[in-house]
This record gives sequence, structure tokens and C-alpha cells, in this order.
Amino acid sequence: MGTNDADAVTPECCPTTSGGMPMLGFGTWQHDDPTQCVESVTTALETGYRHIDTAQAYDNEESVGDGIEAADVDRDDVFLATKVWISNLAYDDVLETARASIDRLGVDALDLLYVHWPARTYDAEETLAAFSELYDEGLIENVGVSNFLPEQLEVAVDVCDAPILANQVELHPLLQQPELRETCADYDVDVVAYSPIARGEVFSQPELQAVAEKHGVSEAQVSLAWLREKGVTSIPKATSEDHIRDNWASLSLELDREDIDRIDSIEETARQVDPDFGPWN
Repeated sequence: MGTNDADAVTPECCPTTSGGMPMLGFGTWQHDDPTQCVESVTTALETGYRHIDTAQAYDNEESVGDGIEAADVDRDDVFLATKVWISNLAYDDVLETARASIDRLGVDALDLLYVHWPARTYDAEETLAAFSELYDEGLIENVGVSNFLPEQLEVAVDVCDAPILANQVELHPLLQQPELRETCADYDVDVVAYSPIARGEVFSQPELQAVAEKHGVSEAQVSLAWLREKGVTSIPKATSEDHIRDNWASLSLELDREDIDRIDSIEETARQVDPDFGPWN
């Protein structure tokens, strides 16, 4: 049984995917204040997280790197991911800005580099050729894509010389994306869920409230545990230590078949991230 008590003993480790990616990560979107970002990343790592996710567009890579440096955790134990923004996806721009991201993060290489969106300057062959070059040079350990529809993922897998480890998409009980998850499984691509608690919408969802009450945990923990049951990696954002620890405690929550079926049956759909350049628009 899980807990929503921030003072409770939290799990010591996290399951990983077959590609070695920890299945519960720490998201840093909207961590705009440098001091707070450093503190939150450090707190997350010292709580037990070993997967940190950022992006060029978050404008916090330097602070994220400082947080990793400040934590009492070896860099080699941290799975670090960032993303190339849509204005930087031409071949030369990928190479230049990825190296700049590595410098800002203060590391020698990235564990995972994503195409943030298949938009604006994205060209499958040109963009992914640059990612493959970075992979061959050892500057990135894995290539990832983000916000790719099934058909875009199929093209990316076909044209990219380096293997594609993951597709990061919005995914939670209010946006379950079964077709996309199936396509990722077909191509042996891990699914990483951003906004895994639907920007707080899960707290007012009746099915999730019922499961949370049954187990004596938060709705956030239920959502994260459900995603883990689906084989999906989550990268929830949190700022306060209480929320960081509550999300981590979801690793102790085991949902039963009734819980999973109850969440699977949710018919409400609520996409939280929907820019004009989203490929579904």
C-alpha cells in the first residue's frame, strides 16, 4: 500500500525499462527560478530519483546541471535527458545547440536527446541524421522523439541510423493514447509520459479519487502507478519537497485488476498541452 505522508519511508530504487531508463523521472518544465530549480533537482536526486528531464525551451539547463552537481549522487548514476527545440532542428543547428546544451548542463554526454516536437524546422532525414551523428560521436547515449504521432514515429524509426529509445508524449488517465502506445510497442520504443497527473486534473477525477481513497494515497500516486502498470515511464513535475516525495512514493503502490479496469474505463479526455504546431492540429 502507498502513502501520502511525506514523512513516510519512500522506496529506495526505481524499476527501469529494458533500455536502462528509470521509469519514474523528475520533470523540470516551468522550473523558471534558478535557485528553486537547483534545490528541487537536488532534493529529487537525494530522495531517490535517478532520471532528470529538461529541454532547451525550459531555459533551465544550467540550473538543472547545478542541481545534479550539488546532489550527493554520482553523475554516472543519473539518467539525464534534454530536448532540441523546434527552431533548432536543421542539421547544423542540432549539432551546435546540442553541444551548447551539454555545456550548459555541465556534463560530458547526455543519456537521451529528444526531438522536442516534429514541427517548424523538423525534417525527418536531416534532423535525425544530425542526431545519429551525435550518437556516433558518443555525445548522446540514446536518441528520442517527443510528441510524435504513430505515423511520424514509423518514419523516424525507418530513417534514423541510431536506434530510437523513446517517444515522450502527454499521457495520463484522461489522455490514455492506446494507439500510440501500441505503435511504440510494435517498434520497441519506450513511452515516456509528460504531464502524467494532467496538470492536477487527476485530483478531481471521480474514478481516481475512489482508487486513491481505497489505498489511502494521493490521486497523483494512483495516476503514476497506473502508468507504470502500463509499462510507461513518467516524469512528473514537482517543486515542493512534499510533492517530490509523494510522487516518489507511488513506486510502493500496487494497483489491483479492479483498480486498473476502473481507470481504463474513464471516457473523459482532457489534453493539457495543445499548441497550434502540435501534429494532431
